[in-house]
Amino acid sequence: MSDELMVVRCQLGERDAFAELVRAWHGRVERYVARMLGRRDDDVVQEVWLAVVRGLPKLRQPDRFGPWLYAIARRAVMNRLRDAYAIPEPPPVDELPDEASAVVDRELVAGALAALPAREREVLLLFHLEDLSLDVCAQICAVPVGTVKSRLNRGRRLLRDELLRKGYEA
Repeated sequence: MSDELMVVRCQLGERDAFAELVRAWHGRVERYVARMLGRRDDDVVQEVWLAVVRGLPKLRQPDRFGPWLYAIARRAVMNRLRDAYAIPEPPPVDELPDEASAVVDRELVAGALAALPAREREVLLLFHLEDLSLDVCAQICAVPVGTVKSRLNRGRRLLRDELLRKGYEA
């Protein structure tokens, strides 16, 4: 069933349709939040779904549900990041002992992503990991497509530099 149809059914008051919508999108919302924050945060995910419940009746373009949902998730993440910047950062924890190389590589990349500025990290996640188009990324971030391209370019460069700084060798 299409997202648009599920949204319309939700707007008509069908509770089962909302459950289907959550099942279809919850994993993506969780991944986006976790990647943007550098860790899982169920509270932020719940904030996103609460905002969806409140805003869904007012959504005028049900076919634009995906970008609308990511925009809500983005606001929730930015609010959490703003709160986190007010708290001093704890000292870094020593690296864990060597595990399987794929896990180590994944953790290294996740750590390097977490070290990037939020704007660049966001477009890298949306474009490369969520597989969204430049236009959709621009809508979610509320910036022109050219700005998304600039942030992608800068983000890739910063990610490469961060990986090299941490000693990553492909």
